[in-house]
Amino acid sequence: MPARRPPPSTRPVGAATRGTTNPNRLRRMDRWIAAVHGPALRRCAAPVAVDLGYGAAPWTAVELLHRLRAAEPRTQVVGIEIEPTRVEAARTYERSGLRFVHGGFEVPLPDPSVRPSVIRAANVLRQYDEEAVAAVWERLCARLAPGGLLVEGTCDEIGRRHVWVALGPEGPRTVTFAARLGSLDRPSDLAERLPKALIHRNVPGEPVHAFLRDFDRAWAAAAPYASLGARQRWIRAVRDVCGDWPVRGTGADGLRRWRQGEVTVDWSALAPRST
Repeated sequence: MPARRPPPSTRPVGAATRGTTNPNRLRRMDRWIAAVHGPALRRCAAPVAVDLGYGAAPWTAVELLHRLRAAEPRTQVVGIEIEPTRVEAARTYERSGLRFVHGGFEVPLPDPSVRPSVIRAANVLRQYDEEAVAAVWERLCARLAPGGLLVEGTCDEIGRRHVWVALGPEGPRTVTFAARLGSLDRPSDLAERLPKALIHRNVPGEPVHAFLRDFDRAWAAAAPYASLGARQRWIRAVRDVCGDWPVRGTGADGLRRWRQGEVTVDWSALAPRST
């Protein structure tokens, strides 16, 4: 006799993804979360971070715990997966501060009274329709603790190229482009890793297309800096696009992020035009 399916009210919200993952795949996103959101974690009475849709193996949740605890040692991490077999397999990796639970976009936590300070959803919405993104964002943001952060984005299989959107309870705030600079011919190579909300908008007339076009032009103009290394060329190109685009962190903090191969732009400047 086939197993009985749970009633609709108890089924996880969402659909299973392919679940592909690799160790260190999300290091760029983790590094950014720890640096940018670390002060907020330290202000929390009991900071909890969620690795939503960690995939067929729990490496990314284990790594998230390690990286966020470097910023705030009290951080707890909960890995959430919609496939029960993945949850059972991951439980052998549980330790103090790390738990795995079955669920989806409803973001169930072991303590129902807790709301997460961080939800990281990497390579999850890539397999959904663009029209589904806004509702998922709204649902996830509603689960955040006050001052919480949702980070949703896409990267390649080994984490060399990554683009993510950062959202608060009020909605989207910024878009961050991050790369191993030696892997890029030009900044627009990152277009293939745009999150679902933007990847189909990389066409003439859309802001994200215009930004990547201008970034490529700045990269070309910064070619003389290539003799000093890809990092110096990237920094020069970012400085140039700051004149026309609202790049976050143009002081010393911003320079540290640029040196990591990152640039963060206000969401309002890149948001898709209404259709």
